[in-house]
Amino acid sequence: QVQLVESGGGLVQAGGSMRLSCATSGRSFSSLAMGWFRQAPGKEREFVAAIGWTGGSTYYADPVKGRFTISRDNAKNTLYLQMNNLKPEDTAVYHCSAVKRDYGSRWYRAPDVDQTYDYWGQGTQVTVSS
Repeated sequence: QVQLVESGGGLVQAGGSMRLSCATSGRSFSSLAMGWFRQAPGKEREFVAAIGWTGGSTYYADPVKGRFTISRDNAKNTLYLQMNNLKPEDTAVYHCSAVKRDYGSRWYRAPDVDQTYDYWGQGTQVTVSS
């Protein structure tokens, strides 16, 4: 079993920056592909970014390209999402997610689909004020 715990959310003004973290336990972090998704009130969960086991492969949703950076520290078992130039439309609950390397082909086919991932954190609220 894999446990994921997000942190780092809060309130920030538009144009500001914030870094989210996702601490993992229960399985070797380097054997997990990871993703960030977000869900705003009244909207469906949407893909934000994804990163492969070594960090060599990354994917981003169009609305966050050039503003957000996903990264991982396998020595610290932690996933990050650096968010710059935040906009009010970035307001949402952000969830980290994980899938085992055993299902690598699934992840490479669809890193931006939530059904690809088997493990989810509880989420952290990010609110961007205008």
